[in-house]
Amino acid sequence: MDARALCLKLDRFLQGNRHALALVRVPTEQEEQQRALHRQREQLVKVRKVLEAQGRSLMVNHGIEPVQTWWKPRNFAALSLPGWMKELLQNSELILIALQQKINALTLQLQAAAACSQARGLGKMTSVIIDREIGDWHRFNNRRQIASYTGLCPSEYSSGQKRLQSCVTKHGNPRLRAALVELAWRMVRFQPHYHAVRKWKARLSKGQLTTGAARKKAIVALARQLAVDLWRIRTGRLTDEQLGLEI
Repeated sequence: MDARALCLKLDRFLQGNRHALALVRVPTEQEEQQRALHRQREQLVKVRKVLEAQGRSLMVNHGIEPVQTWWKPRNFAALSLPGWMKELLQNSELILIALQQKINALTLQLQAAAACSQARGLGKMTSVIIDREIGDWHRFNNRRQIASYTGLCPSEYSSGQKRLQSCVTKHGNPRLRAALVELAWRMVRFQPHYHAVRKWKARLSKGQLTTGAARKKAIVALARQLAVDLWRIRTGRLTDEQLGLEI
């Protein structure tokens, strides 16, 4: 029955009904190789955080005040711990030092691949991650497609005269979404004349009497607009100066 349903939908699609099936773009082999680099760095950072947390947990369980970066050589040498505990932590310390060295090497490699001239606050690492997660900016025909791909658009439940917009859909690429939200907070600081920052500045400025939920909505809206403007820049539709971005 499933095979029959798929064949019927394929027949409708071939007859011109573009809503019968959803097309999914398969990344090229080169795009997957480029993505693998920063994704491996992300995985190494997660492993490092887990080992750090395990070491702090061991200290807390025995009534010792934990140190945030206990594994760094200077901090580890200054720790006043029982011999058995220091021996256990030393096993993790060697792994953590090796992990950090590899993370630093991958960071330099990714930053070297970034464009020399770019807007303030964009960041070499972030720009490389966004570009590689997108792959080909030209595959989007309009701003609605790029905004939908980020998963930062509000979900909608409509029936008759009622229209309800809820939380974001979270469709698409989660790594891209995280990078855009992180970038949006930096743009508030480094690009005060950016048109999207000016629009949401009242809610995002320090000292404003706004709720946390309102600030989150504003930063999500800013991240969505930022994705659209990056698409305009990367495809040559607009320049940084036209969008109010300082180099």
